[in-house]
Amino acid sequence: MRFSIVIPVYNRPDELAELLGSLTRQTYTDFEVIVVEDGSTRRADYVAEQYAGQLPLTYYYKENTGQGFSRNFGFKRAKGDYFIVFDSDAIVPPAYLATVDRHLKTSWLDAYGGPDAADPDFTPLQRAISYSMTSVFTTGGIRGSKKNLGGQFHPRSFNMGLSRKVFQETGGFAKRDMGEDMELSTRLMRQGYTVGLIPEAYVYHKRRGTFGAFFKQVFSFGRTRIQLKRNYGIPVKPVHTLPVWFTVGLLSLPVLALLYWPLFGLGLSLLSLFLLLLGLDAAWREKSLYVGGLSMIAALVQLTGYGLGFLKEWIRPS
Repeated sequence: MRFSIVIPVYNRPDELAELLGSLTRQTYTDFEVIVVEDGSTRRADYVAEQYAGQLPLTYYYKENTGQGFSRNFGFKRAKGDYFIVFDSDAIVPPAYLATVDRHLKTSWLDAYGGPDAADPDFTPLQRAISYSMTSVFTTGGIRGSKKNLGGQFHPRSFNMGLSRKVFQETGGFAKRDMGEDMELSTRLMRQGYTVGLIPEAYVYHKRRGTFGAFFKQVFSFGRTRIQLKRNYGIPVKPVHTLPVWFTVGLLSLPVLALLYWPLFGLGLSLLSLFLLLLGLDAAWREKSLYVGGLSMIAALVQLTGYGLGFLKEWIRPS
């Protein structure tokens, strides 16, 4: 068997149904699906049963150990030569597996990642959050470019693959969650495996459904960046600190308004220009002024949430 698709799921049966539905439409068919239910209270066994007749699917329920170790659980039971992992909130385009198979035959990668995009059917808020999470204005392009402000591309586990041989030699994920994909990607690169981006192997990533949930997610991302540095020696690069400087600058504006009005005016003008350019770019790419406006809010939530999480973990480690 060519591919084993491993999907950890925790209390998200509705998302799993959409993901499995997209896998039934793949043009490439030499694959199996392994669903690992990670101790959910809202179980998805009925979803797996619904699609068992349409996919070569195996469902496992186990105690909660985190998404990283749940993927390892699936890898150990997989039959394929190459393992692919998706988050449960992903939707896979029909040509995805054919694209990956073609790329691996012509340009082998021991491990790969793919970018994410927003499906036109997503809500305006989901499209805005997707734009913010992938825009060069907010991320420096680190989530979907071979070369970016953060250096070499690191695969992320919402859309990632690795060979059976790599898993057998490395043991796979070493963390249960919070940056487990960055730790694995960095470790594989340090050990000399060929790791890269397959630009055409994108998925539609639904992200969070509210700004509050999005803030909690990016806050944890900021904390994780410091934890990866402290616990695994993964360096914090200048691009990773940009949200921190943005947050500090934003929080300084009220103080500047009281102490030095001209500097406050300059800071407010720069912030307005940044948000205007970002909003116009989002509106153009998404073909919607409304999504452009929401993208400005999403960018503020993302940058301040990440920055505050980064500062919290740096000042008061958990």
